[in-house]
Amino acid sequence: MKNLDTAKIKNIVLTGHSGCGKTALAEALLYRAGVIDRIGKSADGNTVCDFDPEEIKRKYSINLSLASFEYSDYKINLLDVPGLLDFAAATNEGLYAGDTVIICVSAKSGVHVGTIKAYQAAKKLNKHILFVVTKIDDPNQDFYTVLNSLKEHFGASVCPVIVPEIENNQFKALVHLGRMKSYTYDKKGASVAADAAGIVLNDKEGITADSLMDGLSEAVAETDDALMEKFFEGEPFTQEEISHGIHEAMRTGRAMPVFTVSCTNPAGCDLLLEFLKYMPDPSTAAALKATDKAGKDIEVKVDASAPLSAFVFRTVADPFVGKMSFIKVITGTLTPDKDLVNATTGATERVGKLYTMLGKKQTEVTSAVAGDIVVATKISASTGDTLCDAANVVSYAKVEYPNPTYRMAVKASKQGDEAKISGGLQRLLEEDQALSFGLDTTTKEQILAGLGDQHLDVVKAKMKSKFGVDIVLEEPKIAYRETIRKKTDKVQGRHKKQSGGHGQFGDVWIEFEPTDSESLVFEEKIFGGSVPKNFFPAIEKGLQDSVKKGVLAGCPVVGIKATLLDGSYHPVDSSEMAFKIAASLAFKEGMKQADPIMLEPIGSLTVTIPDANTGEIMGDLNKRRGRVLGMEPAGDGITVIQAEAPMREMHDFTMYLRQVAKGMGEYTFEFLRYEPLPSNLLDEVVASVKSDEEEE
Repeated sequence: MKNLDTAKIKNIVLTGHSGCGKTALAEALLYRAGVIDRIGKSADGNTVCDFDPEEIKRKYSINLSLASFEYSDYKINLLDVPGLLDFAAATNEGLYAGDTVIICVSAKSGVHVGTIKAYQAAKKLNKHILFVVTKIDDPNQDFYTVLNSLKEHFGASVCPVIVPEIENNQFKALVHLGRMKSYTYDKKGASVAADAAGIVLNDKEGITADSLMDGLSEAVAETDDALMEKFFEGEPFTQEEISHGIHEAMRTGRAMPVFTVSCTNPAGCDLLLEFLKYMPDPSTAAALKATDKAGKDIEVKVDASAPLSAFVFRTVADPFVGKMSFIKVITGTLTPDKDLVNATTGATERVGKLYTMLGKKQTEVTSAVAGDIVVATKISASTGDTLCDAANVVSYAKVEYPNPTYRMAVKASKQGDEAKISGGLQRLLEEDQALSFGLDTTTKEQILAGLGDQHLDVVKAKMKSKFGVDIVLEEPKIAYRETIRKKTDKVQGRHKKQSGGHGQFGDVWIEFEPTDSESLVFEEKIFGGSVPKNFFPAIEKGLQDSVKKGVLAGCPVVGIKATLLDGSYHPVDSSEMAFKIAASLAFKEGMKQADPIMLEPIGSLTVTIPDANTGEIMGDLNKRRGRVLGMEPAGDGITVIQAEAPMREMHDFTMYLRQVAKGMGEYTFEFLRYEPLPSNLLDEVVASVKSDEEEE
């Protein structure tokens, strides 16, 4: 690719609900631009953007894919992102790097939760929005119902530009309202234009091109005072005024154009490509939040004349190429073999070769100007790092990622692979910021957390294909505890053993009682030297070892105080080991007398949910033995529920919430405290804990 200036670069994100045709649209645009010679299909596993083996196998996108190409002297960077909520991390990275967001909507199924979440995310980042209705040639399409739904969900700024002509419920042609031209396409995407004035767009409902033109004209009029005056006087706009008005309305956010395409012909993709040339370039995009060298908050616009700064927005762990870093240049020009400062870590970074990507195909480039997106290999920078010139040290705000709430314990399927698990997962953590992995110090399990079952299933598959490690995912253990509820009389622990030579003798009397301390509290009230002081540490050590396993299910014991009151010793046979054993015997007997109970961990829960789903969530929390502490409105039809719930009941809450709220719910859940386990669950819990111990 030849070097281009910033004004000739268009960073386009393809997003929307899963199955709405994002990857198919990317394929059709690449074909129409002459980049590929045939249109692949996700079902056949031969598309440019879905090239990962897991994507081919599953037939849906799980990664962000970059497809860069030239069209009419412009460079277009297409960022195809997943639609499934389990892979929202890649979607957020694409939205951060892009400037214009194309939200794909199926003409068959219409607006879904993925459509709404894509819109919300784009608006939050101040991105320019364009709706593209796909699958218009589907026999069950219902475009004009979908168009009305878009207006209902996203407001009057939804502005149809390219709409279909529907006859007998079948797609016939596309009408460009701005040009008032009708385009009929053959199977190869070649079109024949005709005048569209007075044309009936939908014979079933009697919708005409002229009636939709009124809405387009109003959007154009709002971009300029002179045009507004002309609109009120009833004068028609010229073709130039309409074209300029549409682009200006989109640039200022006053309008969100609606285009229609078929990805099979590909009808309408020529019109969409022409329109993409007029999308805002990176220099006109919203400024990025950053901090300067002194830590002061600043905003930075894309500017090729400023000293270099660039942002690593994605990392891929490729087993053949190595670490691949996707970089968006914000200011200046990035060139190979130049020492840069990693503003995040403070380290010096030398960027080697730079590549532009067409799916998995790499093409080396000599530079990347501000606003462009390229890939560097084998650099140490991580996702979220800022690379910059030493004369212009800035650090850009990081991409926001969803909280990983779906937790599973990770085990090796065969002995000897334990060491490989950590190494492989650390590599995958570099490329997927919505994953977390670490040791649960209470249960001694390695815990992998993600956004859902599909998310972790893909991780499991990648561990096998990329690193040759088979892992098993199991429901994590619950860190139960044991404690006592009453004070005992003094309990004897006596250990006496004679086996030739020196024997073993230790004798203690200990009193046990509840306390607020998590760890064992040990005191001694010995009078008269019945137990020599030099054995006190051994007695305490015996008790400390004993509280690691209680008498009910072998769980750690908390909230217990032990007071050494009396005992006896033998001048020859007594030893530290004998008194440790005596203390453990006293502990076991004391626990039985002190009314032992099981404790379960309780978590603090915050659920953000649409108002319509609050009743279902509260009912479900009751079933999970949760306690709702309060509710408060968060605006825009959203309610925040504060609650507490036992951790043993919450393992599948991520999937339940997604099912009930159709993906619009979020939550956080953190350990709060321990509470007594209900007596009716004691036998079940004891059996499950002992079963886990036997398996180990």
